[in-house]
Amino acid sequence: MTIRTESRITIASSVDEVWAYVCDVGRWPQWAPTVLECWVRGGGLLQPGSRVEQRAKDLGRTHPRSQEVTAVEAPSYVAFAGTMGPSASRWAMELKPVDDRQTDAMMWIEIDLAGIMRAVPGLLKGSIQRVSDREMAAIKAAVESATRESAES
Repeated sequence: MTIRTESRITIASSVDEVWAYVCDVGRWPQWAPTVLECWVRGGGLLQPGSRVEQRAKDLGRTHPRSQEVTAVEAPSYVAFAGTMGPSASRWAMELKPVDDRQTDAMMWIEIDLAGIMRAVPGLLKGSIQRVSDREMAAIKAAVESATRESAES
């Protein structure tokens, strides 16, 4: 059984500005509540086959987490694969220009439920949706704040 969530928001910044923020994995702790620290294994840029390593905290415990970069189509699409508990998971960020100063951003998450996670798909989906909605709002706030600051200086 696979569940999927989608969160969409319009950000008052260019696609390039949103892309730069999302692909700066060191900044993920600013918007992803379970990410305490994040880096690309071996350094460098995101590219297919790269591994994004994290020190994460969820369900009250801190643990390492790793995701493989599965696609990078700058500046519009980046995708990852990993696990959530015993379940395989995938997520991506899709960016489309509304105009030269606004970006339509959409994050989707898919989880192939396994083990105990199969018992509560509705509860799990609702929880993931709430978290991804918060993440998208945090990305919007951070990018728009940086855009305002650069316009004022």
